[in-house]
Amino acid sequence: MATPPELAIRMQRARFNQALADADLAAIGPLLAKDVVLVAGTDSSLIAGRNAQLMAWKREFASPDRAIYRRSPDSITVSPIAPIAFEHGDWQGMTVQGVLLTRGRYTAKWRRVGADWLIEAELYLTLG
Repeated sequence: MATPPELAIRMQRARFNQALADADLAAIGPLLAKDVVLVAGTDSSLIAGRNAQLMAWKREFASPDRAIYRRSPDSITVSPIAPIAFEHGDWQGMTVQGVLLTRGRYTAKWRRVGADWLIEAELYLTLG
């Protein structure tokens, strides 16, 4: 039996959060669409493509004072006419010791490819 789309997306988000916490590039790659786009919160820098995003995460993971980012979805809207969905929620960046560094809101667009839901785009708003 297939997993309902909202639950499948929440499970993928949990995998992504865990991969970020573990600095696991190999686990992040399969969660991203090939042409994924990320627009950062504070400076609106654009990271286009899976490889570019993986390189950005690799640099982040190598930093001795790296942040651990976590996304917490509060709603997921699945399209009734196409294999796509929107996720909205809160994000935060913390030190490895758990001290809050930054936070905000985000929106992510997901697309079902085969049996998997992949992130196509993420847009961040920094609030603190």
